[in-house]
Amino acid sequence: MSERPTESASPATATGDLLPTILGEIEQVISKLDTTGLDQLADRLNAASHVLVTGEGRSGFMAKALAMRLTHLGLSVHVIGETTTPAVRGDDLIVAVSGSGTTAAPVRVVEQAHKEGARVVAVTTDPDSPVARDAELVVHVPAATKYRRPGEAETIQPLSSLFDQACHIAFDAVCLRLARMRSIDNDAAKAAHANTE
Repeated sequence: MSERPTESASPATATGDLLPTILGEIEQVISKLDTTGLDQLADRLNAASHVLVTGEGRSGFMAKALAMRLTHLGLSVHVIGETTTPAVRGDDLIVAVSGSGTTAAPVRVVEQAHKEGARVVAVTTDPDSPVARDAELVVHVPAATKYRRPGEAETIQPLSSLFDQACHIAFDAVCLRLARMRSIDNDAAKAAHANTE
């Protein structure tokens, strides 16, 4: 039985060459973030009696990652669309994550939450998008989406990868600030971590 020949990656496609480029793209987006919005998000999360997050696709995974971190920090949080999600109430805080700001599900959630009197934070590349329209706070993440609109950050990565990566890091910074505000260290967060794994 003969072995299949191995293809050696060309320097242009070698993973080792791509990593610095990806990190550079993320760094560029993070350097342009208005951190005042991130501070305001942390303040709103800290004051919220209940948090609900929403997003679809990759943005939805970033919203769920945020929800998990908030749970570890002792917040009451749900992911909209899950079977145990309660009704949105007037004193809730909704965090809607949508790269384009036009994805139907988060836009619909924001519109309904606004009708219920809930407070809404939109995290998006487009501060003039439908998801941002009814938000009291818009966290503008100046990254690329799958649409490659004029003014979006340049990227070699497909779809909304750059937006997702920037959101992940921004949310981690928000949660770190929140942890310090609530005096939660690693041991306290670990105690709130799932123990059924």
